[in-house]
Amino acid sequence: MEYQKDLRREFPKVFDRAYEQMRKFRHVREIMTTKVITITEDKNMGEAAKMMGEKHIGSLIVVADSKPKGIVTERDLLSGILALGRDPAKTNVGEAMSWPLVTIPPDAPIKEAAQIMMKRKGRLAVMEKEKLIGIVSASDFIRSLPDVPETYVKVEDYMTPKVVVVDEGESVANIAVTMGKERIGSVLVTAKGLLKGIFTERDLLTTFLKEGKSLDTHVGDYASTPLVVAPAWISVYEAAYIMAERHIRRLPLVEEEELVGIITARDLVEAYAK
Repeated sequence: MEYQKDLRREFPKVFDRAYEQMRKFRHVREIMTTKVITITEDKNMGEAAKMMGEKHIGSLIVVADSKPKGIVTERDLLSGILALGRDPAKTNVGEAMSWPLVTIPPDAPIKEAAQIMMKRKGRLAVMEKEKLIGIVSASDFIRSLPDVPETYVKVEDYMTPKVVVVDEGESVANIAVTMGKERIGSVLVTAKGLLKGIFTERDLLTTFLKEGKSLDTHVGDYASTPLVVAPAWISVYEAAYIMAERHIRRLPLVEEEELVGIITARDLVEAYAK
């Protein structure tokens, strides 16, 4: 597949700075997000989608009797609601949430947190003396992935080689269903056979569901551009630095200008957790 020249990226300077600027965090307390947004289980998923879109976040902690009970995520919305043709406004959060909540203390090592995240396949609620004080997602890890031997491995060992690519004329409605059924968080978008951008579950939340905008529109008008790509030979540590610097959670990978896969924030956490 061809690439438009203005989508290509040169990374040597980024790599030079990576080992100087990436901080070496050791405990969950140092990487967690402290501002946690909650929702009650009697609210509907349409309201949950709007809240996540407005706050630009991918999850909400579900509370019952003022205590954290579960979690609802953008993936729950895609796979459990939209992909099945269900109406978010007619589905209660309590029906769609994942529970019981996976928790971790704030002074746990981040290595342990990464291992639990991979085993339980979800975000971690940080609890101290039965009080919710934070949340840890894959994005929190890539902003603070330490420079250690397990992060020297190449991303090609953890990338997903199968990448869903769609034409810019495809409807957002069809793409939402595809992402939900395939349980993927993004698709790459082409224009006249050339890679143009990426459309993610976060784009769906912030651009469409938050505003109640119709999904019957072309994805090309809403794909995030320009597309950031990286060579497949970079290390997990370098990929984490690029993602953190560019504020992205997915990084398409190329070899000799050909698309060979994609690496996500969760893939990088998996590599570190080994």
